[in-house]
Amino acid sequence: MEKRHFREIPYSFSSLLFLLHFLSLQLPSSAYTRPEEYFISCGSDTNISSAGRTFTGDSSSGISLSFTFKGQSSTVKDSNRSTKTPSLYQTARLFRENSFYEFEISTSGTYLLRLHFFAFSSPDNLSAAHFDVSASGFSLLKNFTLQTSSSIPLIEEFFLSISIGKFSLNFMPQGSSSFAFVNALEVFLAPEDFIPNDAPHISRAGRSSNNSYEGIRSEALQTIHRINVGGSNLTPDNDTLWRYWVPDDSYLYNPVTAKNSTFHPDRPNYLEGINEYIAPDLVYQTAKEMNIDGNRTSNTFNVSWSFNVSKNARHFVRVHFCDIISQSLGVLRFNLFIFSNYSILIDPYDKTGQLAAPFYIDFVVDSDDSGLVNFSIGPRADSDEKTAFLNGLEILQIVGESGSVSRKHEPNKTPIFIVVGSVIGGIGLSCILAVVICLCLRCRKPKTVENWEWSPRPVRRGGSSQNRMPEGSVIGSRVPDLNLGLKISFAEIQFATNNFDVKMIVGKGGFGLVFRGTLRNGMKVAVKRSEPGSGQGLSEFQTEIMVLSKIRHRHLVSLIGYCDEMSEMILVYEFMEKGALRDHLYNLALPSLSWTQRLEICIGAAKGLHYLHRGAAGGFIHRDVKSTNILLDEELVAKVADFGLSRLGPPDQTHVSTGVKGTFGYLDPDYFRTQQLTEKSDVYSFGVVLLEVLCARPAINTLLPREQVNLAEWGIICKNKGTLEQIVDPSIKSQINLSSLRKFAEIAEKCLQECSADRPPMGDVQWYLEYALQLQQTGIEREPHEDSATDASAMLALPNIQRFASFSMSAEKDDMPILREDSANIWASEVFSQLRIDDAR
Repeated sequence: MEKRHFREIPYSFSSLLFLLHFLSLQLPSSAYTRPEEYFISCGSDTNISSAGRTFTGDSSSGISLSFTFKGQSSTVKDSNRSTKTPSLYQTARLFRENSFYEFEISTSGTYLLRLHFFAFSSPDNLSAAHFDVSASGFSLLKNFTLQTSSSIPLIEEFFLSISIGKFSLNFMPQGSSSFAFVNALEVFLAPEDFIPNDAPHISRAGRSSNNSYEGIRSEALQTIHRINVGGSNLTPDNDTLWRYWVPDDSYLYNPVTAKNSTFHPDRPNYLEGINEYIAPDLVYQTAKEMNIDGNRTSNTFNVSWSFNVSKNARHFVRVHFCDIISQSLGVLRFNLFIFSNYSILIDPYDKTGQLAAPFYIDFVVDSDDSGLVNFSIGPRADSDEKTAFLNGLEILQIVGESGSVSRKHEPNKTPIFIVVGSVIGGIGLSCILAVVICLCLRCRKPKTVENWEWSPRPVRRGGSSQNRMPEGSVIGSRVPDLNLGLKISFAEIQFATNNFDVKMIVGKGGFGLVFRGTLRNGMKVAVKRSEPGSGQGLSEFQTEIMVLSKIRHRHLVSLIGYCDEMSEMILVYEFMEKGALRDHLYNLALPSLSWTQRLEICIGAAKGLHYLHRGAAGGFIHRDVKSTNILLDEELVAKVADFGLSRLGPPDQTHVSTGVKGTFGYLDPDYFRTQQLTEKSDVYSFGVVLLEVLCARPAINTLLPREQVNLAEWGIICKNKGTLEQIVDPSIKSQINLSSLRKFAEIAEKCLQECSADRPPMGDVQWYLEYALQLQQTGIEREPHEDSATDASAMLALPNIQRFASFSMSAEKDDMPILREDSANIWASEVFSQLRIDDAR
């Protein structure tokens, strides 16, 4: 729903990029008046009034109709005639073959097309209808059917550019026994320039394409979301173009960050001069603004909304603003974020020159394979008022270019000499291109793993929704050939998992199902198989392979191989017999871990993360450290897992610019506020894990009193009050040496510091944990005021570890990074027959 690192477009460039676009903010022609046609009540023999419109019955006798319909059709009426069902939805026209309505268009321009559907009770069972709808060469609805559980009408709304002449709206039943139907139609001219022809283009995940998207009017737009932010439901009775607007509350990412604001009557009359057709005045009279109250220590947070959209599709987005919260002019400036990496300065006074005056901004936004589009607003340091607001939002999917549905046309007669000339020219051009390609291939140098920059491959969409990838398949491999020797055939994985037997399922995560498997040589493995609609996709799949193919450590889960055949995304790991740390903390069916075991597990995980940060090739930041991603083997040795969100972050780099991702309860607040990722973000998440280990409770528990919901906040409060012992897991209370507990709490507190710069590096966390273990094993008791970290005698009792001020690493054999270009290849026939794997355990 993608936030938090943003990149401002330089003023010199943005002034050129948005100048023409903002000129489109001037209001459409005030000469526009609401049209009286075409509004049709399908299957009805009478006219029906609804929200200021008169729907003409298409079965009316004695009335000269300005439209016709062609094809085999019949009328059907609601057999119940319920008084609760509006008259407009008590009749329908039913088509059993390809049929169409034909309208006479007298004015060219952008038109609104609305299709009304309601499956009322009838012998024909309208819920069983299965059909397509097309118009002006656009496929508007594909394989459409109405859900039987729908108790309210469904309205599909489109914007189309229609020229003078005849306009056909086609209904095409799918299957010999199926049919199509429609209850009502609206086809009417929209205000002039209501839809711009170009707008700034934001590509996937919020990366600006640095140019405008042109030709919007030549494409069809389908309304997906129309949101009245901070307000209530608005019906056609409240809207001059008979639109529906819904509240935003269900789309808020974190509802406590925002509050509703309303227009004050004593403000200037901002409605003077506003065009009523862009949005109702009720949209501009309400807003969501940042919820800044006495319980917040700062207002450096964002308010975010997340919307479901089609995957890998293009969308026209209109964002509405009206400053109804400022008390004076020019005091409020804030940022609007789209996805993770794109932001734009919103300066209400700069746009309108007056207080409480509405304006809007248009964009074209590409969605990624997550099926979500996220919008956020946040304060700016250079603003007098540190707040932000939003009034309305519209998201319309761009259906495609005209001609996506074939039209009937006469074949063009082309002179034979043109055909011959084109063929000869084409052959010559092909030869030249072939020579150029060969020269490029001969000159190109092979890339190695270390200097190769990872980027997702484009996915070609299409095909049945029953495929493993619901929107299509990848042409070729999903992962470029890295010469890693890690590819495993799909047949091999089927054998290992007994064809993905449900009895072999051992877990389920954001990526998909996890199966237990056994290779041909008896080696046990864990198999993660993606599934349609999963929270993670191709990018995470590729990242996991990239990270795990470059690292090896005793406390990091090893990648055995992967499979990307037949639209599959499968990862194969070493099998961790004891499962996730979380299970051993909360599952009462499993034996409780002792305090010593918990300390050893934390030390192991810290070693793995420390190696990931500083010892791995290039250095990585995990970005999703939590108790479910710390796995235990048969000997309870901890290993960090799930690297799908990891990012490359060299030790000499202060931060990585990236969208905020992670898990609530574990998410670094400094990362969330600044959108700057560092290894200290992992340190914060690990601090939450430490409290989980100590208290055996989830990071977030909404069933508890408000001050106890967030474990990190509650743990720090208890430590400061000196009541930490009261929230310790009862099963280990009697085991813990008080000095060990104090040191452990001190470590957790250091990890959970608000500012990332105040947190220790993971190497120091590891050292402190080993010291806490030493205190537990030696039984040394210390007074609370003593600084055990500087006690010389205690230092001598620790294992032989070199410790530096900001960097430390245990000298273990498995800590050494793998340099794949120089390392020897190891034949692994005992793992897979005829499969070569480099350095995989």
